[in-house]
Amino acid sequence: MTERNIVVIGCSVGGVEALQTIVAGLPENFPAAIFVVLHISPQTHSLLPEILNRAGKLSAKHPIQGEQIKRGRIYIAPPDHHLIIEDGRIVLSRGPKENRHRPSVDPLFRSAARAYGRQVIGIILTGSLDDGTVGLQAVKKVGGVTIVQDPEDAFCPDMPRSAMDHVKTDYVVPASQIPALLAELVPERVAAGNGAGKNSQITKEIKLAEADMAAIEDDGRPGTPSQFACPECGGVLWQMDDTDMLRFRCRVGHAYTAQSLDVEQTVAVEGALWAAIRGLEESASLAKQMAEKLGGRKSHNVAKRFEESAREKMEQAAVLRNLVVEGKEVAAD
Repeated sequence: MTERNIVVIGCSVGGVEALQTIVAGLPENFPAAIFVVLHISPQTHSLLPEILNRAGKLSAKHPIQGEQIKRGRIYIAPPDHHLIIEDGRIVLSRGPKENRHRPSVDPLFRSAARAYGRQVIGIILTGSLDDGTVGLQAVKKVGGVTIVQDPEDAFCPDMPRSAMDHVKTDYVVPASQIPALLAELVPERVAAGNGAGKNSQITKEIKLAEADMAAIEDDGRPGTPSQFACPECGGVLWQMDDTDMLRFRCRVGHAYTAQSLDVEQTVAVEGALWAAIRGLEESASLAKQMAEKLGGRKSHNVAKRFEESAREKMEQAAVLRNLVVEGKEVAAD
């Protein structure tokens, strides 16, 4: 028997403030290890360890590959790396993005559930879209405790609401109440050990997040082929059938919930529209130059056709431009 000594936290927009609130309320002798994924740009230099070190009494850091896990520490996913937990140590991976992000919340939660089972406390904080929901389902499935920030308290309520919609959440509380709740939950005695089994589907998904070649080359695909292509690599997306949440994964490991896939497809469509606009405007510019050149040579009929072509292409470009500008904004964080 052991304590619930593995705390995993996922957040996005507004997450820094929520994390500061939680860390400020934890004691110096907090008897659990804390792991944090905050969605962040790959090119950004993360100051989150410094921010959390100033906010509370616990030591916060970006871990190094293979680092041994210690209680009373806060381990923060570095930019452009998934944070994955194995038995007693930390793995950093530049494996395939999940839900448009690296680091992504789901790989952290999934790996914690597999390695530590009932010892895990999973927390979803403020953020957009639904990363973390599938991971929280894994924590719940192995007997861990699930906590969601009250959407009314969250800067961006999407991630908390998605978690509540798909997971029978144990606690829904404001960020300010989470430290006291952790003080009650961590000392609880639970069975120690692996939570999901060594040969389960969850293991394969962890290996994909680690960019393990054996997992990538394995022809056994979970679920069924879908009609969709992976926006990241163009491969076939397989519809996963292990949860009630519609989600997809391609051969090399890129993973999407239906919501994140919709956003990525919208981004791709907008990019294609802008490319079409550029092509039309460049073609119109060329036609206009040809018309001007031919007009000076008294080739009035040919020049007129080029002028007409330039006008039509600019009109077509204007239609596309209005479609893009007046369309729905793409959610991003």
